[in-house]
Amino acid sequence: MTDPPAGALRRTCLHAEHLRLGARMVPFAGWEMPVQYSGIIEEHNAVRTDAGMFDVSHMGRFEVTGPQAAALLRHVCTFDMTRLSPGQGHYAAVCNPEGGIMDDVYVYAMAAGRYLLVANASNAGKIRDWLRRHAAGFKAELADRQTSTCMLAVQGPRALERLAGVLDAGFVRSLKPRACAETAWQGAALFASRTGYTGEDGLELVAPAEAGQPLWRALLDAGVRPCGLGARETLRLEAALLLYGNDMDETVNPFEVGLGWAVTLDDGAEFIGREALLRASEGAPRRTLVCLKAEERGVMRPGCAILRSGQQLGNVTSGSHSPTLGVSIAMGFLPPEAAEEGTALTVDVRGRPLAARVVPRPFYRRPKAEERNV
Repeated sequence: MTDPPAGALRRTCLHAEHLRLGARMVPFAGWEMPVQYSGIIEEHNAVRTDAGMFDVSHMGRFEVTGPQAAALLRHVCTFDMTRLSPGQGHYAAVCNPEGGIMDDVYVYAMAAGRYLLVANASNAGKIRDWLRRHAAGFKAELADRQTSTCMLAVQGPRALERLAGVLDAGFVRSLKPRACAETAWQGAALFASRTGYTGEDGLELVAPAEAGQPLWRALLDAGVRPCGLGARETLRLEAALLLYGNDMDETVNPFEVGLGWAVTLDDGAEFIGREALLRASEGAPRRTLVCLKAEERGVMRPGCAILRSGQQLGNVTSGSHSPTLGVSIAMGFLPPEAAEEGTALTVDVRGRPLAARVVPRPFYRRPKAEERNV
């Protein structure tokens, strides 16, 4: 992939494949990306019942290497990445000194002194520059792999089965949840992690850009359905997974959005934002992100006011119709006294009051294999 002219949308190495399959393309975070192929609901259901794949090559990918690579990542991430052994990965936030979330990232320990950090597309440049700025004090090097590689997410209850028909079957079966490893595919180095953003099982794959098209086509031939950003949004919302820019930003700390488990405070290490996060962990939260389910017809959308007894308490940060549950679901910030499960609320949907209730997180949890009818 080459950089486009200034102001032009960037394209992944699979752009021609998306056009060949008739995808509807839209601007997203500076990239031209497929929002749907056959339809959002069809693609959503394919991931929930079989296997679907997403081109996520627009996401930031940074390789951090060197004897102090882990120490650098400990310094910029909320989770202690020095605890990872090769083959392990962990979710974290990158925070500013005030504890605000600059991005949520996933870090994989590929080998001793070699890590892959995956950042959101909208924040890739910001996180790259942040890493470069703070790498100066460490024996570590940063390589931007965003344009030289492609990234695919293959998700669904039959994802591993389909992948086993394309990659080495033993390799696919060897990966445990949240684990990662490297293998070869048609002579190309391929990185795989058993992670995702849909609430389903599956793998995320990173390969050289030139291997992107043949890998994509091999997965199509194996019965994996192409899916766009529209289905990715409804899938992640059902799983109550956060979206940067909607559910969190630099005004939000990890504890307000239920990410305390991704913050390591007991190792005594100084990392960016530690003091602010220590204070946040000790005090009562001023707000918390909750899950809302509509109790009647109507669709809650980002920005809708959340009210109780006519008083606005917050706003919807993420909201849509849930294809799996058949109702509207949403997330939004509320003060602690209104965040208890079962609390009855009203959401203003274009001037019409919509009854909703606080429900447990997540909205959807994938059934165990023996409970599926497939």
